[in-house]
Amino acid sequence: MPAHKPEECDLLLIDAIQKGDLETAVALYEPDANFVVSTEQVVTGQAAIREIMQGFMAAKATFNIESVTAVPSADGSIAVTRVKGSSTSPGPDGKPVTTPLHSVEVVRKQADGTWRFIIDDPSGEGLK
Repeated sequence: MPAHKPEECDLLLIDAIQKGDLETAVALYEPDANFVVSTEQVVTGQAAIREIMQGFMAAKATFNIESVTAVPSADGSIAVTRVKGSSTSPGPDGKPVTTPLHSVEVVRKQADGTWRFIIDDPSGEGLK
């Protein structure tokens, strides 16, 4: 299912990750999208993002979303989105580990009116 509003990119991605739907997750990214893995590493392209998404899905995280916001550009073709909340996944000892979620993304309106990620920074920390 494609995103019809900027903030839907985040909600659809979280839903796809929780369901283990890799194809839907990857389809939410433009072919040359950037994904911030850490403050020192960015990967580019759907193939690299697919690998990252597989790892997220393997972690079996659940999400508690407090807010999803979007700020569109003046012409409405690009938007910055932000998710605040937390994710919880089993730690090495099997006990739940909860991590704050303060993501920042840039999404672009496609020719068909849907939206896709062009930059995804799940930690919201950017690069050093």
